[in-house]
Amino acid sequence: MILFAGVANLQDRFLYFPEKAAIDDVVSGGLHAWPTPAAFRGLVAEPAGPARATAIVFHGNAGHAGHRSFYAAMLTRLGLRVILAEYPGYGPRDGTLGEESLVADAQQTIVLAHRLYDAPQLLIGESLGAGVAAAASSRERDKTAGLLLITPWDRLEHVAAYHFPWLPVKWLLRDRYDSMTHLASCGFPVLVVLAERDSIVPARFGEALYDALAEPRRLMVVKSADHNDWIGRVDETWWREALGFLLTPSH
Repeated sequence: MILFAGVANLQDRFLYFPEKAAIDDVVSGGLHAWPTPAAFRGLVAEPAGPARATAIVFHGNAGHAGHRSFYAAMLTRLGLRVILAEYPGYGPRDGTLGEESLVADAQQTIVLAHRLYDAPQLLIGESLGAGVAAAASSRERDKTAGLLLITPWDRLEHVAAYHFPWLPVKWLLRDRYDSMTHLASCGFPVLVVLAERDSIVPARFGEALYDALAEPRRLMVVKSADHNDWIGRVDETWWREALGFLLTPSH
């Protein structure tokens, strides 16, 4: 029992890999502190013309938001305002690691962005961020026009059991990230993107999530991709297709 308690207490070290950095170190060309440097919650990039929508990106479990500038580069080109949301305890932000902390903070980001920019508002979550986005969008359904989940899982316990089959992970995990339950009746379009050869979150867990979703839903598989290299295997045409599904008024 002492061993299991120790594993439960150490799970944050296996799930969260934050990189601390000063605001000046995460702000780069085209990216600005959002909403202000003093109230930093992430980074924002604006398109050349009027924004057709706002996309909020919740990143994976490592690094910080400044490492995800590729989302801003592509999506601003396609006419979207992009907010690279930062988690508590990551980058320049103080705060507590953990599901409730990250999801509650994501809710605050969604509410603030909606108040500042109105609709439509897309949420994008990658890996851990897919779990955060699924939970936060379920609490803020009226502020979510569509949800893009990249390399997601259905339930975190299934991924943990895959990597640690000798442990009773169902009983040890404090953070559940149960996206299947959160999105059981979400009411907005959900696009699930899988990496065909994902060695971190095997594609079958994302497929299980997709199978549990109600319409409107769509599945896209990035061929030959692993968990962290999918971005180099998609192009502007791919992104246009994804946004076309998520931003279509009727499905």
